[in-house]
Amino acid sequence: MEGKVAIVTGASSGIGRASALEFSRAGASVIAVGRNEADLGALRDEARDLPGPIRSHLTDVTELSQIDRLVSETVDQFGQIDVLVNAAGILKQGNIENTTLDEWDKMMAINVRSVFYLMQSCLPHLERTKGNIVNVSSVTGLRSFPNVLAYCVSKAAIDQLTRCSALELAPKGIRVNAVNPGVVITNIHKRGGMSEEDYETFLLHSQSTHPLGRPGEATEVADLICFLASDKAKWITGATYSIDGGRALTCAR
Repeated sequence: MEGKVAIVTGASSGIGRASALEFSRAGASVIAVGRNEADLGALRDEARDLPGPIRSHLTDVTELSQIDRLVSETVDQFGQIDVLVNAAGILKQGNIENTTLDEWDKMMAINVRSVFYLMQSCLPHLERTKGNIVNVSSVTGLRSFPNVLAYCVSKAAIDQLTRCSALELAPKGIRVNAVNPGVVITNIHKRGGMSEEDYETFLLHSQSTHPLGRPGEATEVADLICFLASDKAKWITGATYSIDGGRALTCAR
């Protein structure tokens, strides 16, 4: 990835953070996008001795003007964009009966609308570099789960956005892929309202719902993201890659 420039959203924590570090280890210049200045600062400190520089960019991906600024400032500073990783996302519990319209709209704004606009905004630059996009979806985009209705719908939308745009952008030499993790140890569930005790119970239960017997690590997903963004995957586009310990293969339990 030396000489490449990668924008990674959701870089304050979880899969986005692990991906930013992995791109930096591979030699890419990374624009780490998030809303938590302290967490982004800690990320920069951790990457200080890595081959590729990490530059943090405070951005609320629901604000279109801030996305415009992110793209323009990246090109002004680095001259190009080679990779876009859309890892920003939120999860809220809720079913068809109790999910409020406000919760639904927030989920769609962050998990889908921002991804669409980021992709659209980066396209002219990705076309010049024959770059690529990796979207972070979920096993919930492939399978149905109760009590996370809006999240499931948002990730199914990401999968279809990935496939449709891959077809449309292939003639321009731009690849588009997605990763579909199972349960990964991050802060997304606790930030969505799950208590510490409930989260520990959830992780314990995940040992039985994932055939490989455990939840995943953010670094494992980051490894796949970096591979898909690299030239080693240059004949792969439109794929939605399960990385879930076999979770998508199972029936509900």
